[in-house]
Amino acid sequence: MISKTNRKLERERRHIRVRTKISGTAERPRLCVYRSNTNLYVQIIDDVAGKTLAQASTMDKEVKTKHSNKEAAKEVGALIAKRAKEKKIEEVVFDRGGYIYHGVVKELAEAAREGGLKF
Repeated sequence: MISKTNRKLERERRHIRVRTKISGTAERPRLCVYRSNTNLYVQIIDDVAGKTLAQASTMDKEVKTKHSNKEAAKEVGALIAKRAKEKKIEEVVFDRGGYIYHGVVKELAEAAREGGLKF
């Protein structure tokens, strides 16, 4: 009998595989994406110090779209780019979190690039 694949477990495995190659430093922190069914979360993390430098999500007051869709991803991407500029962060390493670079994740990345982040 064929067993059903556990999609969450497969995403976590992909994320671990990516994280072995990607790490954030003080000069170039990691832009980490997490996508749930209802919300979208983004953090800029310095892995050496173990600190979150900036964060944005669809739960913030500045974001008008309160879902995990493409419009919300554009708003969150622009917001994280703005908050990164305030902290004088220009270059980051993009960590897609094991998600496919398509749809919501792609829109978020493009909005962050338009906001001035380089990756």
